[in-house]
Amino acid sequence: MKRLLSFLVVLSVLAFAGYKAGVWWLADQRLAEARTELSSIGVLERGKIGSALDGRLLLKEASWLDFRLTQPLSMGLVELDAESPVALLTGLANPETVAGNWTLVVEQARMILEPTMFRNWVIDDIDESSTSAPLIALACAPDPRQHLGSGDLKRMGIESIGGDFRLAQNQDSLQAEWDTVAMGSMELNWLGARLNFSRSGLDLTGYDEPAGVTLRDGGLMRRISAYCSRETGLTVNEWSVKAATALARAMEARGYQASEQLIALYRQWLTEGGEFQFTFHPGNETLGVPVRTEEEPMAAWQVRYNGAQVPDVYLTKIEPVASAVAPEVYEPIAPPETSNRLQWFVEPVENASVWQGQTVRVTLSNGKSVEGRLVRVGERELEVARLLADGEVAYPMLIRAVASFEVWRRGRAN
Repeated sequence: MKRLLSFLVVLSVLAFAGYKAGVWWLADQRLAEARTELSSIGVLERGKIGSALDGRLLLKEASWLDFRLTQPLSMGLVELDAESPVALLTGLANPETVAGNWTLVVEQARMILEPTMFRNWVIDDIDESSTSAPLIALACAPDPRQHLGSGDLKRMGIESIGGDFRLAQNQDSLQAEWDTVAMGSMELNWLGARLNFSRSGLDLTGYDEPAGVTLRDGGLMRRISAYCSRETGLTVNEWSVKAATALARAMEARGYQASEQLIALYRQWLTEGGEFQFTFHPGNETLGVPVRTEEEPMAAWQVRYNGAQVPDVYLTKIEPVASAVAPEVYEPIAPPETSNRLQWFVEPVENASVWQGQTVRVTLSNGKSVEGRLVRVGERELEVARLLADGEVAYPMLIRAVASFEVWRRGRAN
């Protein structure tokens, strides 16, 4: 009996060690293949590989850097749950055999924001004259061409985008959840969709079915509307009207006319935020928003706002309307510019009053740096306001203590 017990203990230890070693080696091979496949567009760092006896693969401190971006996406923990050790081993050995349920969880994902998130060669390759007007165009400066960007989010007090992500594959649906602290959450339930793995990449089937999406902004839209309206010198209502008009014009340029209720819903979402539930159809030209025709005069989008059904949300097919550039685009609001790329420019602090209302960065002689909106310039002091979570805070500074004064703008140094 003692010999049998010893044999079972040794066998269990060998099986445990073999399972751990097998999972580590197979995971290392699959991740090396993924790194090679993605090497043309970015760098994948797998971090530390671990596993659990219940069929979970763990990656700690992994990261992904897209060559087009200036900052990497760091992931504290990536967990793949295959629901059994056998399913995990067979799936890692041959990804094409994965047919059961699995769950992928990413915890503590984070990307630090910078004023410019895209590298120069990406921005320079964009031909603005040949691209269509964006559907979501949130102007956040006196120049209507300057839309909401990562620099604006930083000035609002959002230093990074981060949170937790969960992707679950069931027999009948693909479910995804993304939860953040500063930017709300998103849930997706895609009936009939399945994500298939292979050594050459991923393959999605069943994408012709509509998906249910739930968005919760977590107060972000109120902060954005307050910030952008202040930067443009408009009231929140006036700013939302301009943003809604931009959406309507962009739709008309694509050959669709948005219903009044759709525009009103968009304005309400911009200023109030809240919970937004709708159906999403990625295989459709309008992404699931129905187009009314003579054959279907009653078609309407299935959308709920803060729990209430919103009627008469639809599009109407029209002849595309060429979008005209607003006249105010040509009116100079600052010294002559020659570049379309925003960047920091050093300016004489004696001319600080010229840049009142603009985003500036002030570095003092003691090395301290303050970035924000220049709200006041006096004979001895200047004030820079920063938007924090609990409101706007103004920082008064002596002009004689300023070592460097920079302005965030387009153009070249004068």
